[in-house]
Amino acid sequence: MLRKAYGSGASALLAALLLTGCTGGSSGAGTTDGANPDGVGAARTQAQPGKYRTLPEACNTVGHSTLDSLLPGIRQIADPGQRDKAYEGENTLTYDTDRKVGCRWTADSAQATDHLSIDFERVVSYDNTVSDAGQAESVFAAKLKAAGLSGASTGGGAGQTSDGLSADGSVSPSDSSTPTAPSSPSSSTTDLQSRTLDGLGDEAFLDDRLGSSGSTARQRTVTVAFRTSNVIVTVVYEEQPAVVGMVPDSEEMQDKARKVAAQLADSLGA
Repeated sequence: MLRKAYGSGASALLAALLLTGCTGGSSGAGTTDGANPDGVGAARTQAQPGKYRTLPEACNTVGHSTLDSLLPGIRQIADPGQRDKAYEGENTLTYDTDRKVGCRWTADSAQATDHLSIDFERVVSYDNTVSDAGQAESVFAAKLKAAGLSGASTGGGAGQTSDGLSADGSVSPSDSSTPTAPSSPSSSTTDLQSRTLDGLGDEAFLDDRLGSSGSTARQRTVTVAFRTSNVIVTVVYEEQPAVVGMVPDSEEMQDKARKVAAQLADSLGA
């Protein structure tokens, strides 16, 4: 009797397994045939990885001639060892060099103290439905918003466009945070305002800010940032005059910062 009961149970189990195999399909087949596109196991298209998988050595991306132009004080350093160290720059402290690297250079001269910093950020998306480049676009949009230029990127709001005009076509007024330099034959106050830029990576902007007036000279900070695929590059050029009452030239600083950004874009193949 026991042997008969065992045999009946084994037959039932075999029948259940055969039935499951006929109705459930292969466990490794998935649903690539689209038979159940709305089901839990439906196949999903994974977003594309970013163009860039690594980042360059930040302190090796700017040449001596460029540093001489932006930081005149370097050439005035008498000690060769200290001058070489100034050219080398200082790596930005980061805990993940696969994702973010940067370098900073500083030099004093009789006229001013100048600083140059560059940062590379490789954006990675952890959402299978969002590509790395798409995630980087969102990160860059936040930077545009922080610079007060989000309207220029989206076409809404009162942000400035690449020609320095507000979204409604009027010239945006200057304030203490984004002042403009005096007009010159080759430029105007409109040309020198913070704005989006064309021809630099997939998207780019320039932000020009002058420190508030006080008992010391006014420091100007020019930032140029651009995105190419899933990498965002930020160039920050600062100058603090040594003489009270002196104001760094906006046009000159913007031109130098843009040239550095263009060189970095070329090095990335942007």
